[in-house]
Amino acid sequence: MLEHDAPQPAPHQGAPDFSRRVLAESDQSLPLAGSADNREAALSLVTQARRTLDIFTQDLEPMVYDHQPVLDAVRQLALRSRHSRIRVLVKDSHRAVKDGHRLVELARHLSSFIEIRKAHEDARDAAEAFLIADGIGTLHRTLASRFEGTVNFRAPLHARRLAQWFTEVWERSAPDPELRRLHL
Repeated sequence: MLEHDAPQPAPHQGAPDFSRRVLAESDQSLPLAGSADNREAALSLVTQARRTLDIFTQDLEPMVYDHQPVLDAVRQLALRSRHSRIRVLVKDSHRAVKDGHRLVELARHLSSFIEIRKAHEDARDAAEAFLIADGIGTLHRTLASRFEGTVNFRAPLHARRLAQWFTEVWERSAPDPELRRLHL
């Protein structure tokens, strides 16, 4: 997809401090080396987002997105404004549904603001995972199966390219039947 467009990280010197990064201002690309880095970077981006969040994920990444502080930040973003929009494209939701992923339940409760769709088959070869906050901040891993990647709180060009691809796939994707609530 757009791997070659990803900003290159600065040399890794210990765990990055995401708390000092400001969405739309801090333009240094920081390396992510594990699930904890990804979770903290996602939390910082989501917490600072004011309007939109787009997530492309293979399986809803429970090590990142099924974490209470991240879920709380997503809920706060959803309820911040009637214009808030959170879109999630997932390639395979089977495990998330089976394991009771809390983001799925949150999306069910806040369906006016959070929508999860099964990624169209056009995205079947996309091996990456990413998050875009307010169309400017990005968390990007070129191989979703690994937690090495980058986060940048001000990457407008990279965010625009990811968002364009995301929107094209989103428009061809449909709600995931596995995510529908079962009424017994």
